[in-house]
Amino acid sequence: MAEKILQLDPRDNVVVALTTLDLGSKIALGPISVTAVAMIPAKQKMALVDLKPGDLIFMYGMVVGEAVEVIPRGGLLTTQNIRHRTGDYTAERRPVHLALPDPAPWAARTFMGYHRADGQVGTRNYWIVLPLVFCENRNIEQMREALEEELGYGRVNSAYRRHVRQLIADLNGTNALVDADAPRRTERVFPNIDGVRFLPHQMGCGGTRQDAQALCGLLAGYIHHPNVAGATVLSLGCQNAQSSLLLEQLRILDPQLRKPVVMVDQQRSGLESTLMQTALDETFAGLVKANQMERKPAPLSALTVGLQCGGSDGFSGISANPTVGYVSDLLVGLGGTTMLSEFPELHGVEQELINRCATDGLARRFAELMQSYAAHARAAHSDFAFNPSPGNIRDGLITDAIKSAGAARKGGVSPISAVLDYPEYATAPGFTLQCTPGNDVESVTAQVGAGCNIVLFTSGLGTPTGNPIAPVLKIATNSTMAERMADIIDFDCGSIVTGQSTIAERAGELLELSIQVASGERHTKAELRNQNDFIPWKRGVSL
Repeated sequence: MAEKILQLDPRDNVVVALTTLDLGSKIALGPISVTAVAMIPAKQKMALVDLKPGDLIFMYGMVVGEAVEVIPRGGLLTTQNIRHRTGDYTAERRPVHLALPDPAPWAARTFMGYHRADGQVGTRNYWIVLPLVFCENRNIEQMREALEEELGYGRVNSAYRRHVRQLIADLNGTNALVDADAPRRTERVFPNIDGVRFLPHQMGCGGTRQDAQALCGLLAGYIHHPNVAGATVLSLGCQNAQSSLLLEQLRILDPQLRKPVVMVDQQRSGLESTLMQTALDETFAGLVKANQMERKPAPLSALTVGLQCGGSDGFSGISANPTVGYVSDLLVGLGGTTMLSEFPELHGVEQELINRCATDGLARRFAELMQSYAAHARAAHSDFAFNPSPGNIRDGLITDAIKSAGAARKGGVSPISAVLDYPEYATAPGFTLQCTPGNDVESVTAQVGAGCNIVLFTSGLGTPTGNPIAPVLKIATNSTMAERMADIIDFDCGSIVTGQSTIAERAGELLELSIQVASGERHTKAELRNQNDFIPWKRGVSL
């Protein structure tokens, strides 16, 4: 028989309802018996003891709230009777040694990836087209319409399709002029290229110089990314985000500039048609070369995995998040890289993470980034406490600290080997912290820009989030949502809540699926649905 409640740590004075508890339900917790004095919906929290105003609420063995009203033993915790509260922290670490899973059974496993000249290994092979400024978004869209359809990736019509069709005819040795009204192509012209991806955005000018610097750093990360064979960059010419600034950021990542990058400036080109034809011609030439790349075996240490959540619920910290954390620990043990972001959703677990930092310098940097982020939020008359969404609250995450305590489980228990500010790129193996907002798409965009070649994304409420160049594998916290939204969910951890499987068992199955996705044997639901979300973070208050 499945358990009805779960105490996450012996120090906790509240429990999670695994199923709805009716008024008067008697619940046994070891030698303790508790009677529900209110209906406790599944995912919500019930008090184990009588609480009075000012008493601290403990979950996961840490402070996650404070009572503001009397809450009787067996009572329901709500946004009316508790408020956000966290424990204090300092940058001084108290090193901990936590038990790690044994990665030995996976040591000989490989995935089939694209080996780049700089030593990185991709899980996909894309050519990307991006603007340096929002003024070029229309031209980006015209390139999308022309290339996706004619190369066998899309379903649209365009005035420039005939131009691309002529390039294909020339490639095949056909000199005759092509028919502009020929039917759409269904087979791929370049079978070894997974697609051409387009990254329109609303930045590049009109903001601060720091905004332009950060944008170019992010775009450089996408161009340098192992899943990218090359890039086409459209520039207007007069914007803050200059081509020279992008090249400067690219040289930081690869001083030799080994990856092909086509840069076209509209103000120098003159006519739009000149810009478009130049961009299409040079992009097509780059695609011909990129198509020569083939998948080859690579060790799992070549994976850089983003650890992400969105639409979280009261089961996130119980099922899907610790499963992803277990996978993270296995990959780190194999020499791979994993990345936990969303700093507003780490508020309340700072000391736990500081204690896991490998050096004092890393601990100080993490503390400084968290404090700086919190100060920016306060300056805008906001606060980390405002992070939980209405959906989060409805499904059991009623304070930011409760949400954070569960969100941190995605990071497993491995030592922290690096702390990155946005938009820095990951260069060292191990478990990494990255400063990003809690906003799902901004955070995934940042993780991929830092080199993540696959993303493990947990959700309790359901979200379609994807990324243009990295597969985003969606993991459900509960089976009800997984079945209801099967078109966007790739993996279900609901059996952990019902007691039918363990975290270790599901983690092994999730890692196996991740290897298949990394090898191109499986595609995520987000990929199949063309869910290509891309939102650069404009360094302001985004929770």
